[in-house]
Amino acid sequence: MSGVPVIHARTLEGVAHGFLGREGGVSTGVHAGLNVGLGSDDDAAAIAENRARATDAVLPGATLVTLYQVHSGDCITVAAPFADGERPRADALVTDRPGLALGILTADCAPVLFADVAACVVGAAHAGWKGAIGGVTDSTIAAMEALGARRDRITAAIGPCIARASYEVDDAFAERFEAHDPANERFFAPARAGHHQFDLESYVVHRLAAAGLTRIAALGLDTYADEARFYSYRRATHRGEPGYGRQIALIGLGAETDRA
Repeated sequence: MSGVPVIHARTLEGVAHGFLGREGGVSTGVHAGLNVGLGSDDDAAAIAENRARATDAVLPGATLVTLYQVHSGDCITVAAPFADGERPRADALVTDRPGLALGILTADCAPVLFADVAACVVGAAHAGWKGAIGGVTDSTIAAMEALGARRDRITAAIGPCIARASYEVDDAFAERFEAHDPANERFFAPARAGHHQFDLESYVVHRLAAAGLTRIAALGLDTYADEARFYSYRRATHRGEPGYGRQIALIGLGAETDRA
């Protein structure tokens, strides 16, 4: 046992996957716990240990593959581990190769994991508001199809992210979404004057369903509100803290995967 709590989704049953929080790591201070963020101002040795623990908790023996996330709609197809230190700039990954643990880092944005068990194709996406409206989940589905997946078989799960009750945005933010599609108004609830509460998780569910997926799990876990379990960029910012950790969502194919 790794000692790292792993959150699973029923829609991804049969595939090695997990949404991890801050528990079970070695970082201290504002990063206390399982901080895996290479871009954080944390001890490099602690980050490396945390990343190893996270991978071992979900797919022991796999090679962890992560990105330099830039809040884009871009997805890359991974056929082999990246060269040492290489992290392509993108926000989603897909693969059909066993032994790779696809990792997405978040600290309020929505991690989305995908699988087509029959085709042995998996994917992972970082869906912050920019990536979500920019089509990162659509790009992931398309990339999976290019590897032989079928969207009528693809299942997905949305892990811990900031919830509507914790996510206040201004009029300009809401207007951006409504300009994209007037029906997006339903993802905003009234707040104080000039502001709204945005439901990122429900918006991502909507994008997945609109793309043709029919088995979608939304775990309903609020990163901002649950400090004991999750890191939160917005919570750290509101408190004026000097840094914040990142949690990871992982999915991969084991070496024993039946590819017949």
